[in-house]
Amino acid sequence: MLHVLIIDDSPTEVHVFKAILERNKIEVSVATNGEEGIEKAIEINPDLILMDVVMPGKNGFQATRDLSRNPKTSDIPVIIITTKDQETDKIWGMRQGAKDYIVKPANEQDLIDRIHQAIEA
Repeated sequence: MLHVLIIDDSPTEVHVFKAILERNKIEVSVATNGEEGIEKAIEINPDLILMDVVMPGKNGFQATRDLSRNPKTSDIPVIIITTKDQETDKIWGMRQGAKDYIVKPANEQDLIDRIHQAIEA
């Protein structure tokens, strides 16, 4: 069973993503900010991380960069999933080490397809 770590400070977004993933037989763990997300990623070694950008403390871009540079987590694909829809945001997110970039709200089938693509890449 796939295991995805959701890093998002919005309880509503976490609820939506968790429901989508669990409906598709994917195990879910949750962190509510960048720092906690990095700690959990090291601890549980998920198959993939869904990363919000706008969070208190360490934002998603910073957390993605830290994860991609850490030998313990650099092999975990990160998909940034955010309301930030500017092309410059997408380019910046990919430069921080993200494997994909999705603008919220996410379509369920597209999200599941992109999770599988990122894991298989």
